[in-house]
Amino acid sequence: MTADPRLTVLIVDDQRLVRSGFAMMLGVEDDLEVVGEAADGAEAIILSRRLRPDVVLMDVQMPVMDGIEATATIVREDLGKVIILTTFDRDDYLFDGLRAGASGYLLKNTDPDDLADAVRAVGHGHALLAPEVTRRVISQLDTVPARSQTPQHDSRLDRLTAREREVLGLVARGLSNAEIASELYLGEATVKSHVSACLSKLHLRDRVQAVVLAYETGLILPGE
Repeated sequence: MTADPRLTVLIVDDQRLVRSGFAMMLGVEDDLEVVGEAADGAEAIILSRRLRPDVVLMDVQMPVMDGIEATATIVREDLGKVIILTTFDRDDYLFDGLRAGASGYLLKNTDPDDLADAVRAVGHGHALLAPEVTRRVISQLDTVPARSQTPQHDSRLDRLTAREREVLGLVARGLSNAEIASELYLGEATVKSHVSACLSKLHLRDRVQAVVLAYETGLILPGE
């Protein structure tokens, strides 16, 4: 996005006070720069096209165009990575946001330090879900139809080595690279390489999509 070592951020919220608060929180961080603010999804798209921010903090409920629709456009046009940030702790927002291509989902009561860390994580290419959100993703996937209990062989998994399948399964259970390294007695750098290979071979954007695919293919069964 930019040659500057700082990550650039666009804040999108229909409440001016909220935008100002987030801008103040992030403005004290040396490696983060708020480059713009938008009051609705349509304005967010216009500013994203002009500013090309590294990260877009996106509210959901806004006039003119909501945050889900704006996220889908921003991701489709590769204008920046999106973190859905909302006061509404609702599953429909969560899954609609993830389907639209958001790289992260946080609630507005997130601690300021955690917010800054989330921007850094997503800005550097990592998916970010609050722990309680990750649990809800997995819980939701546990309710998929019974066909997943006796899945057909999925040829997508044939692209992976046995070790990569093992790593993918642990990613799908919510383990971090460090935890996977401990579980498999591997170096963390080796695990990172395996995770990257899984994402590349399966054409996945991030670990969130990896979780979904692991359930879809039957690599992980609901309730495991």
